[in-house]
Amino acid sequence: MKLKKILSVIAVIFFAVACTTNPFTGKKTMALVPNSQIFPMAFQEYSNFLTEHDVVTGTADAQMIKNVGQKIAAASERWLTANGYAGYLKDYQWEYNLVKDPAVNAWCMPGGKIVFYTGILPITKNEAGVAAVMGHEVAHALANHGQQRMSAAQYQALGAVAGNIALSKDPKNQEAFNRYYGLGTTVGVMLPFSRNHESEADRIGLTLMAIAGYDPIVAAELWQRMKANAGGNAPPEFLSTHPSSDTRISNITSWAPEAKAEARKFGVTTFRK
Repeated sequence: MKLKKILSVIAVIFFAVACTTNPFTGKKTMALVPNSQIFPMAFQEYSNFLTEHDVVTGTADAQMIKNVGQKIAAASERWLTANGYAGYLKDYQWEYNLVKDPAVNAWCMPGGKIVFYTGILPITKNEAGVAAVMGHEVAHALANHGQQRMSAAQYQALGAVAGNIALSKDPKNQEAFNRYYGLGTTVGVMLPFSRNHESEADRIGLTLMAIAGYDPIVAAELWQRMKANAGGNAPPEFLSTHPSSDTRISNITSWAPEAKAEARKFGVTTFRK
């Protein structure tokens, strides 16, 4: 059997025995590194981050971040339990902190460790805006996007090794392969993979914020403000890890009604803006 066929078989077996199910889409996803290893590393990294940054405590904004985070986490628990995933969050350790930093950013580590930067608060504008961001970031964690990115990076590295082995007797083509493989797989595979995660997190996040009692259309308004704040400095979508603001606004606007419909299944009939 030729080398490339052997590597293909190995890759298929590798994926088959190292995957998990996304509870929100029902699709199989890569899980080469189990959460039992990822979560402890994430928790330690989060702890280190907090010791090295200016964590805001005792303010109305800091309390708002915690309150909204708790509502989104509760909404997540309700949805997962109702859809056959009771206990899915048993290893999550939710924590919500506001950090003094002008960056317009927020993130959630695997396992539920969340940070909002003060720089994003003028963009979120109010509690519902915070819920839009919180829902999106929590969705990344619930869908195991961090785990998938780590797995994809390992597959990308495997491809590089395979290519170099296959071309080991052809230095000229091996050099060309090394020159273009990284760029090609990044633009053609990794960036689209990341953009898909962002869109997936947007859609899941809308459902979570709606179940928590917030109007999901606020997320579209948030991205209008994000677009204005960027001032036209965003890279072309195909070179970005994220969809363009226009793409997100369009998607969110079309998905918001279905998020409200899902929330009504949980008895939520009014939505805060």
